[in-house]
Amino acid sequence: MPTHRALEPSGAPNASIGLVLTGGGARAAYQAGVLAGVMDILNPGRGKGFTCPFDVITGSSAGAINAVSLACHAHDPQTGMDRLEALWGGISTGRVYHADALRLARTGLRWFAMLAVGWLFPDLRNRQPRSLLDNEPLGELLRASLDFDQLRHNLDAGILQALAVTAAAYTTGEHLTFYQSRGTIKPWKRSLRQAVPCNIGVDHLMASSAIPFVFPAQAILVGGRTYWCGDGSMRQMAPMSAAIHLGAKKIMVIGTGFKDDTHTEERQTDPKYPSLAQIGGHALSNIFLDSVSMDVERTQRINHLLAQLPPNVLKSESLHLVSTLVVTPSRSLDEMALAHFRRIPRAVRTLFRVLGVSSASGPTTGGSLLSYLLFEASYTQELMRLGRSDSLSRIEEVKAFFKETPE
Repeated sequence: MPTHRALEPSGAPNASIGLVLTGGGARAAYQAGVLAGVMDILNPGRGKGFTCPFDVITGSSAGAINAVSLACHAHDPQTGMDRLEALWGGISTGRVYHADALRLARTGLRWFAMLAVGWLFPDLRNRQPRSLLDNEPLGELLRASLDFDQLRHNLDAGILQALAVTAAAYTTGEHLTFYQSRGTIKPWKRSLRQAVPCNIGVDHLMASSAIPFVFPAQAILVGGRTYWCGDGSMRQMAPMSAAIHLGAKKIMVIGTGFKDDTHTEERQTDPKYPSLAQIGGHALSNIFLDSVSMDVERTQRINHLLAQLPPNVLKSESLHLVSTLVVTPSRSLDEMALAHFRRIPRAVRTLFRVLGVSSASGPTTGGSLLSYLLFEASYTQELMRLGRSDSLSRIEEVKAFFKETPE
């Protein structure tokens, strides 16, 4: 099991197990399935009195929504998982962003007008559209689904030690970690990264899940100053860092990227020019997936180096090991999404076709972009089934991870 070197966090509680949920838009339904499988493994009889197995929970983008939902139900995680599965299992495009033809056409025309003649009319540039899609319905869904009063109670009661969600500040270029904890934890600051203690709310989730260009930025007040923030997976160089700073000594990471989504076996000698959908999917994968893979690889390298040091050196340097368990999809989510392309509303389907998405199989058909934005129950339910299967296929590994005592 890989380990990660970490400095003992200043002022952090002696928490042991952390959970890191990465971004991925609709792909985050996979995380709900993995977590449901983990709950089945740890509490097979759904016995009463079972509390959340995680002390620290962190999330980015759509993973932040899962993180907050789990934290709000830390006192009763089985019920919480039932509700999270119901949310993802009953999702539809219209519950996440406006999908009617009139709104989409209006936004499209505004983009076209700005690009075509905006240089001639400065006033037109001042009325430029903020995003391709309007995710106002998502905010309404989150307000109706999440109990932030219960979150505070779970922290005050010590059921949970800390929760964190991340966002990227367009205003300053910094990566922000908003965290809420049981005790006082001193904020940390690194190059282009800073932590902000606060009471986490819907605004933070809307900021964390604001996919660039796709969804509008969200204004967040930090220290009396307004920051316009976007998706928390942007500029996230070390996804596990927040959990470590908040005291986790063991971390479970649930990613949303299939290890073979590079399609190396399908390389063509004379490929066509990439469509906007193909380029957009590649850009989103770079935002959501690559930093997680890099952090895991870095963890393995550090693990190898630490294995060469005697235990007394680690103690003298105030270092500790953080063991990790990483779960990622065993199938390509791109291919799964393409099978559900016709399930999305016609107006949205037309928009995707214009961008270059087609229902054909292969790396050039825009499946990657679709996999992030296909908020339809048939797709998310299949993702949850895959997630549950992937966790249940590693029963002994999961049991060992939660049983071992942190170093």
